[in-house]
Amino acid sequence: MKISVIIPTMNEEESIGEVLDEINSALKPTGWDYEILMVDTNSKDRTREIGISKGAKIIDEPRRGYGRAYKTGFERASGDIIVTLDGDTTYPASDIPRLVKILDKEGLDFITTDRLSGMEKGAMTTSHKFGNWVLVKAMNLLFGMHLKDSQSGMWVFRRDALKKINLTSDGMPLSEEIKIEAFKKLKAKEVPIKYRPRKGEVKLNSWKDGKRNLKFLFEKRKMMKKESRAEAREKPSNSERTEQKVRSRTQVRETPLQSERTEKR
Repeated sequence: MKISVIIPTMNEEESIGEVLDEINSALKPTGWDYEILMVDTNSKDRTREIGISKGAKIIDEPRRGYGRAYKTGFERASGDIIVTLDGDTTYPASDIPRLVKILDKEGLDFITTDRLSGMEKGAMTTSHKFGNWVLVKAMNLLFGMHLKDSQSGMWVFRRDALKKINLTSDGMPLSEEIKIEAFKKLKAKEVPIKYRPRKGEVKLNSWKDGKRNLKFLFEKRKMMKKESRAEAREKPSNSERTEQKVRSRTQVRETPLQSERTEKR
């Protein structure tokens, strides 16, 4: 088994070294083969230099976008299992072995994590908490789901699962989109984790990104309805299936006696 850990980065020199140390400390004792892929978008500081010194592979992705960075990472990953997290120390990389074991033991395809149930003091602003509450309520209502955290960026999943889902967003909405796809099409589970205060510059614009994510949920719902209608048109209806069965049953089969009479004539 090989693990691919994917981290999108942009000017994370203040925190990336600590994140990479935690990943290595968690995975080296397991004996598993693993790789760390840093998908970097135009970092101007020492992010890349630090990453290389800690054993990470640097993937250059000049196109900006949270979703774009992850899609590029997914394409380059060689592991059987993919793990994602941010480069700002908020997610507990030490939990990677525990989550991988849950995935394997329970025969899951996809795990997303719940940050909100184990959030440390100062990890999230009040406005950010409110935005998360609105988004998870909207997702659960629109898609009939029961998640506690729709925006978590720490996932553990089988690379083959990517063949079964449809990811369209190149931006922040990818985080909610991958969960919608996984819980609708795969065997998926939400697992609680601790969520810590970040180190370094905050790049998230709570209101702007929140509005964009909320809008995307309605767009995704429309997309999935179109997919369902297209699939329904491709499948034969109940009446068509019944008609096919009747035809197959009423086909005249020539018996040996009928064959003998035909030969005499």
